[in-house]
Amino acid sequence: MVDNIFTGTAFYKAVGEHKLMGTRCKACGEIHLPPRPICPKCLSGDVAWVEFGGKGKLTAFTVIYIAPTAMIAAGYGRNNPYIAGIVQLEEGPSVSAQILGLDATKPESIAIGAPLTASFVERGEGEAKKTFLAFNA
Repeated sequence: MVDNIFTGTAFYKAVGEHKLMGTRCKACGEIHLPPRPICPKCLSGDVAWVEFGGKGKLTAFTVIYIAPTAMIAAGYGRNNPYIAGIVQLEEGPSVSAQILGLDATKPESIAIGAPLTASFVERGEGEAKKTFLAFNA
């Protein structure tokens, strides 16, 4: 078993260090994002950290005009929509994140399969500052 890496805190600590981390099952080789303490495929608890390369492709997306409070604070809303999407990483797992570098005002121009690269967005100030996973076109 990997030392205490399976809390959300450990995953987000890695994101804060600009690393995209998951787990690989030592028994069957399955990789997971977010990290899992037990492999859902073979139920083994023998897992280890794995760092993903951060490259992937867009498999689904939505344009969000009615933003939650945190995204309104970041400048998004009815007049400045943003894209949330599902990215399939080259290593296999999929992850949801904000998609940057594409025009949210023209969703018809966004192509499923578009290549994306992980990026890390910092929001807030002082002790409230947090780093979030995003992907850039």
